Amino acid sequence: MVTGPRALLAQWTTATPVIAVVLLALTWGRSLPGAVVALLTIVLAASVLAAVHHAEVVAHRVGEPFGSLVLAIAVTVIEVALIVTLMADGGDKSATLARDTVFAAVMITCNGVVGLSLLVASLRHGIAVFNPEGTGAALATVATLATLSLVLPTFTTSAPGPEFSTVQLTFAALSSLVLYGLFIATLTVRHRDYFLPITRQGEVITSEEHAHAPSLRTALISLGMLGLALVGVVGLAKGVSPTIEDGVAAAGLHHAVVGVIIALLVLLPETIAAVRSARRDRVQTSLNLALGSAMASIGLTIPAVALASVWLSGPLVLGLSPVHMVLLALTVVVASLTVVPGRATPLQGGVHLVLFAAYLELAVNP
Repeated sequence: MVTGPRALLAQWTTATPVIAVVLLALTWGRSLPGAVVALLTIVLAASVLAAVHHAEVVAHRVGEPFGSLVLAIAVTVIEVALIVTLMADGGDKSATLARDTVFAAVMITCNGVVGLSLLVASLRHGIAVFNPEGTGAALATVATLATLSLVLPTFTTSAPGPEFSTVQLTFAALSSLVLYGLFIATLTVRHRDYFLPITRQGEVITSEEHAHAPSLRTALISLGMLGLALVGVVGLAKGVSPTIEDGVAAAGLHHAVVGVIIALLVLLPETIAAVRSARRDRVQTSLNLALGSAMASIGLTIPAVALASVWLSGPLVLGLSPVHMVLLALTVVVASLTVVPGRATPLQGGVHLVLFAAYLELAVNP
């Protein structure tokens, strides 16, 4: 009974990236009818799921907290590729796309994923426990990155509007890379135990007992399939992006909703992975996924769009609106209060989810 579903999972996650690349080759640069766009959208979503599945296989091979890092980087590569792809085609109307998508990723991870994970874990196990030292360090890094990259442009005066000058954008990009690099060094080398799941007695769980690690051959195959899936996601996103933007415009929604849709698409599989970890009482893994993704989203996207701005025409608006700055500040305060005790009840999870709901409501009705 176990072998059948596992074999089926292996088959579709292996076939989907190949199908995506084939469809990409057949449809590249062509005007597509609605039925084909619908097919591409389905394959795109399946490719995202396949990519994260293969990232999970690789992650299981290398273990925690490296596993969370692999997942976060894989998802962020998808996100960055989608942003740059849409910016290349969008012209001036995509000036805020990077900001909207990065901020959406921060809100989804720091409120949606964190809140859902805490709620699931606390309802299932009575209370959610995690390591406040590692989680606090990750949260501080996310808050700093978000402020430097998304808040400061609203107040700088070197460039008109909520934009960075070239020098400021370069500084923000380099700062993002440095902070993200320091976090990875802390996560993987110096203080790895801060990011491992803990028991209710505060003891670090250094190994998992539920499954054997995949073989090196299996991990390498998954690594190759992960690369194919990422290529498929990027290319297919380019094909369906006009439909996404037209649909948002036809519905009379704010253009920022495009960024929300992109972030929701690429973070949905990771959300599922975080909730699964929370159900197994591995809340630290869930928080590693959430905060690691938020950090990677800023730490890798800002340098990527800064580099892309060299050849992309049009402005690059990064500064948040006052409403979004209030939401970000409230998120940082609430998250800090959640992290400090190292344990959480359903109340903390509910507070984060209400903040996430407020963000979605304001995205639709600014």
